[in-house]
Amino acid sequence: MISILFHNLLPSRHSLAAHCAVWLAYLGRKSIATYTLLLAATVLSPVQAIASATAPAKPLILIYGDSLSAEYGLKRGTGWVALLQDRLAREGFPHRIMNASISGETTAGGLSRFDTALKKHQPSLVLLQLGANDGLRGLAISQTRRNLAEMIDRARTQGVAVLLIGIRIPPNYGPDYSRQFDSLFSQLAGEKEVPLVPFLLDGLADNPMMFQADTIHPNEKAQPAILRNVWIGLSSNGLLQKTQPVAPSTDHGSR
Repeated sequence: MISILFHNLLPSRHSLAAHCAVWLAYLGRKSIATYTLLLAATVLSPVQAIASATAPAKPLILIYGDSLSAEYGLKRGTGWVALLQDRLAREGFPHRIMNASISGETTAGGLSRFDTALKKHQPSLVLLQLGANDGLRGLAISQTRRNLAEMIDRARTQGVAVLLIGIRIPPNYGPDYSRQFDSLFSQLAGEKEVPLVPFLLDGLADNPMMFQADTIHPNEKAQPAILRNVWIGLSSNGLLQKTQPVAPSTDHGSR
């Protein structure tokens, strides 16, 4: 009896085909309507499109350094670069940060990839923090200077500002080499007329509690002090602006 009733509930073969055709047509109309609504929701109005096209992009700061900026030996998000991004946001600056630092990088290595970095990231400001590994390897100071100078020139040719960040090396490399190395950053900054952070590790270099076990790389406790040194260089040289310049009005109507 149950099988007979179930059989009677089913449509005939021709009726079933007709029902399927109607159902598929209904689904097609629903799909078209759905896609139409989605498209309408995602298309910008003319006013929105103009606003999106004319809105200035948030300025990008490119951090271009070595292990001192690459969070070497640190928990991710605790280095001075991450702290810089936090402070910019906290104080209302619109800037984004791109950290292109590589542990072990020399000025020669940095120069070899500099054009690509500028093209890829389109920064408005470069924080140039290279040279420490040149000094630790005892490389020719004249070559370090040329490499840094070339990066400064290439950035400024593209309208990109540069903040040069200086570093010092231990005195066991010899007094003459150490003295010449320490002075190259201030001399180069003066020659190229770019702002300078004289010494990235100022105020903590003599405190062993601020360094990792290798006695070379600052630990997590040192990062806020490093940020203070960089922040002074940024703020005292007018390298940060909270708003983008506004074009003068061309409306000369009656007032």
